[in-house]
Amino acid sequence: MGAITTAIIAVVGLALGWIAVEMACKPCLEKGREAIDRNLNPDYDPDDDDANNNIRAPLNPDADSSESTPSKPV
Repeated sequence: MGAITTAIIAVVGLALGWIAVEMACKPCLEKGREAIDRNLNPDYDPDDDDANNNIRAPLNPDADSSESTPSKPV
């Protein structure tokens, strides 16, 4: 009877530990799982990403460039 009790306590402890890790690391685990799902998706093409993920895209594309240039003193 002691071995069964010990096994049950061990399984419950592992389950509670797993739940604690899932709750503590939820944002990191979600990003990782999304990346894995994206890489395993046969229809995913990294060349089709929208401009929001483009590193070289201008930070403020709607700004008028004439406003940012300093005016010459008279």
